[in-house]
Amino acid sequence: MEYVQLGKSDLHISRIGFGCMSLGDDDAANEKILHRAFDLGINFFDTADLYAKGMNEVSVGKALKPHRQNLYIATKVGNQWREDGSGWDWNPRKEYILNQVEKSLQRLQTDYIDLYQLHGGTIDDPIGETIEAFELLKQQGKIRYYGISSIRPNVIREYIKRSNIVSVMMQYSLLDRRPEETCLSLLQENNIGVLARGAVAQGLLVNKPSKTYLNYSPQEVEQAAAAIDAVSNRQRNAAQTAIRFVLQHPALTAAVAGIRTMQQLEEAVAVLQTPALTVEEMAILQNAVVANKYEQHR
Repeated sequence: MEYVQLGKSDLHISRIGFGCMSLGDDDAANEKILHRAFDLGINFFDTADLYAKGMNEVSVGKALKPHRQNLYIATKVGNQWREDGSGWDWNPRKEYILNQVEKSLQRLQTDYIDLYQLHGGTIDDPIGETIEAFELLKQQGKIRYYGISSIRPNVIREYIKRSNIVSVMMQYSLLDRRPEETCLSLLQENNIGVLARGAVAQGLLVNKPSKTYLNYSPQEVEQAAAAIDAVSNRQRNAAQTAIRFVLQHPALTAAVAGIRTMQQLEEAVAVLQTPALTVEEMAILQNAVVANKYEQHR
């Protein structure tokens, strides 16, 4: 496993992170795969209070407790479940964040969270209030660092200007190259870590039947998947090629892979042993479809 510093923090995280959202509700099965991930060198585990209405944090916290001092737990806040369970509403208020961190700490069975992330965000949020909450939690020792999970350039710019975020988690793949336009270079210039999710684009780049994805037609999705397949080989399968494409951007810190099975785990970890994409292979991938750009929230 390779490790790299996350932005300005002192966290040295594995280049493959474990996205816990895909875990099921079987604690024993989750413990088995999470322990195997740790044994394979993954030390960064990402969850959220939203996932399974908090039960994902419970399962992850229980499984990782024996290794707590040797790994990093990241979770997220900002989506408030309605009392009737019908859905959730956006809540970035200071009071809400300060209240929810206590619940996440309890569910995760830990005294501190390594990386606490705002789970979204809009330009109309009370951003100053949100930042105050995170800074207070740092002072109290309840979190070590904070970041945001956002794909919105205008929101990302505001946090770069006004806060001490160490990371931004964003969707990035061959089928979602919107971060390339401005966000990735801006984050790199400001020494803010980039955590990429969605490298296989919901499986569309690997094995799922083609369908409309973002602004791409099913035919274009098929072209992208065919390009991934064309540059894959015995040493690097399609999923590994898709992750390699993401990791080879110089702004990228780590790819957070949504892992559900042991096979997915083994393949994701093995990415770092596969050959890097050549200049020619990168060109084939980049020319497969026209790179998309953000239409809103610029």
